[in-house]
Amino acid sequence: MRASVSIRYLITAVLLLAAFVFGKFLWDDNMTSPWTRDGRVKADIIHIAPDVSGVVTQVAVHDNQFVHKGDVLFSIDRDRYAHALAEAEAGLAAQQAEKAMRSREAARRKGLDAAIVTDENREAAVSAAAVAHARYLAALATRDTAQLNLARTEIRAPVDGYVTNLHVHAGDFANGGTPQLALIDSHSFYVSGYFEETKLPYLAVGDAVEIRLMSGEQVLHGHIDSISRGITDRDAATGRELLADVNPTFNWVRLAQRIPVRVRLDDPEAAQKLIAGTTCTVTVLQGSARHTAG
Repeated sequence: MRASVSIRYLITAVLLLAAFVFGKFLWDDNMTSPWTRDGRVKADIIHIAPDVSGVVTQVAVHDNQFVHKGDVLFSIDRDRYAHALAEAEAGLAAQQAEKAMRSREAARRKGLDAAIVTDENREAAVSAAAVAHARYLAALATRDTAQLNLARTEIRAPVDGYVTNLHVHAGDFANGGTPQLALIDSHSFYVSGYFEETKLPYLAVGDAVEIRLMSGEQVLHGHIDSISRGITDRDAATGRELLADVNPTFNWVRLAQRIPVRVRLDDPEAAQKLIAGTTCTVTVLQGSARHTAG
């Protein structure tokens, strides 16, 4: 009877010890292991806006299409800007003729004897020639601006990427400087992992990283590119007297702040298959940067 009781006590003690060891392992893994499920795939998103205003005459792309740098995205009515260019070229021709006439006049008066032309007339002729030259330069700048405006009626892709959130159609009026669509740079994908501040001592720039996407079992590899140096302090508000408005209460349970860590992907081809905004788990191979450096 005593043997069976002792066995039960022994089994209970072993189970408690195993539970303690397992719990400690989970605690250490959660507190000191540099990994986070709070990771996001990100990319540079370019807001495409026309430089000039006008009616959209053609949309050359469709939503989610891949485009190359220099491809036409959409076009704005050229007629008004073509007329402005013609007017500017006419003004430039007039100012060029005026400049030539004033230059010849100044040259003639410069060669005449002082008994025929006074010094005052010579200076007036030189001054008129200088004014004509300045007006010619202004007309030249106006012509170049008109050429630039005409060229920019075709809105082209500044980088290789994917058209997204396309809401511009032929017949719409596009205002200069107002974004009409977004373009995701296909060469700019990276991962941002949000690590608790208590895990920052275990991270170093250059450490190798494993990335597991939530959408599947695919595992990507990368390296820590940089660690953010600041996040918003929500308690740093400013009061009416321009003094710090500090909350008088203090929570005893403090949650660790999460710091963005930028991860550069090692495989550019795999990166181009990613979708910006999706989530992933980021695991840092602790000390890999120091080991490589050594």
